[in-house]
Amino acid sequence: MKTITENWAQRMVDSVIARRPLLSKGIYQDKWSYDYGVVLKGTELVWRKTGDAKYFDYIKKNMDAFVSEDGNIREYDIEAFNIDHINNGKVLLTLYKETGEQKYKKAIDLLRTQLQYHPRTAEGAFWHKKVYPYQIWLDGLYMGAPFYAEYVKEFGDEDEFDDIVKQFILCVKNTKDEETGLLYHAFDEKRVQPWCHPETGHSENFWGRSMGWFAMALVDTIPLLPDGHQGKQLLQGYLNDILKALMDVQDKDTGVWYQVLNKGDRKGNYLEASASCMILYAIAKGVRLGYLAREWQDVAKTVYRGILTEFITVTKDGYVNLNQVCQVAGLGGPDNRDGTFEYYISEPIITNDLKGVGAFILAAAEIEN
Repeated sequence: MKTITENWAQRMVDSVIARRPLLSKGIYQDKWSYDYGVVLKGTELVWRKTGDAKYFDYIKKNMDAFVSEDGNIREYDIEAFNIDHINNGKVLLTLYKETGEQKYKKAIDLLRTQLQYHPRTAEGAFWHKKVYPYQIWLDGLYMGAPFYAEYVKEFGDEDEFDDIVKQFILCVKNTKDEETGLLYHAFDEKRVQPWCHPETGHSENFWGRSMGWFAMALVDTIPLLPDGHQGKQLLQGYLNDILKALMDVQDKDTGVWYQVLNKGDRKGNYLEASASCMILYAIAKGVRLGYLAREWQDVAKTVYRGILTEFITVTKDGYVNLNQVCQVAGLGGPDNRDGTFEYYISEPIITNDLKGVGAFILAAAEIEN
């Protein structure tokens, strides 16, 4: 019987270290991949809780595989203007603050330069990528906003916080469904993409992980805003509203969420681990920081039990598995991903995808805190 009192965050990190001594070796084939940052931010929480240097060493080893002494980042191309490539900057900020090594500061500045020149919609929201022009994806708020906010807090001008808050405002404005309170996966400002509604510009469905990314972006950005900044209360309101909308589509039998959030009764839909872990992280951290009422603590425990029951297994060697993770989902691109229900349920469902594993570590660490 799995219980919520076990050290699941540490056990999962230990399993990752054993299986993947270097995250960039394996399925991702040495890419500057955003999911490393998800895993390593979770590892950071375990390191801070345990004080065990092996966890910090693991974080450093994985970033040192890319960051050279002159601060360049191998496999990173600033001119791709890919918002996903900003995410690992959060880990570099931790390394710089802990070690003072200038190579990390130079790499951090390089990522900040990308945001300085990153293309934007007419309203001022970052494009998701140069190859996805004029598009806002919920995923991008997690990739860019917390790094941007931490950079401004440490090195920037306080006026820049307004731009960070604006990213959330524009995302909600252009993706929110007023009837359900849920956010559509993406928005096309030009309304020309085959996947978008010709009038509203938004995509067709509510994808679980995209809302998970957005919820995590909120709880990671809010504490970085200065006390008294008008955006702090606004983003807390978004967090409360989004989580209430998510509770309306939660699977009441298991306490977790579906791949396509509001279509749990449709054939082929399935309970999906990464979205459930991300939503749990947002709830647990929101409670800890006082952004959510205390009654959400009971909700968090229910969700956590559901995650352990539905998605977690342990091998005979003691390694922890996270099952039922959507490997990837997006819109457009060379595969002409159309954003239909059939598309979202057609993507591979795998075990131990790093995005899901990282979200599980973050969520479990917050619950344990």
